[in-house]
Amino acid sequence: MEGYLGEKDVTQHYDHVRNPGYMSLKYIQMYGSIDGAHHKDWVMDQVARILNGAPVTVREASWSNGHTELRYNVGTSDAYDNYVIECKMGEDGDPEAYEYSIGIAP
Repeated sequence: MEGYLGEKDVTQHYDHVRNPGYMSLKYIQMYGSIDGAHHKDWVMDQVARILNGAPVTVREASWSNGHTELRYNVGTSDAYDNYVIECKMGEDGDPEAYEYSIGIAP
């Protein structure tokens, strides 16, 4: 779209980003029906991040014609990193026994 003006951080205006249950359901609602296993892997990874305390930020993108859209971004956390290690751990203690897919964002 022409006339892109950029993005600004508006996280402080959205208290719901600090509610993991709400944000997990929001991600499932927004992206869960997109076709492709790699996209569904991404949704599950985002939910795992949120439920493990990763911060969610909100940015508002705007265009010169007045159009705006909110863009959510999920970070990472120590708890999430440990969760991934646990998911990949094999019964024999091999830290790379299983794969963990972060998927591909839609």
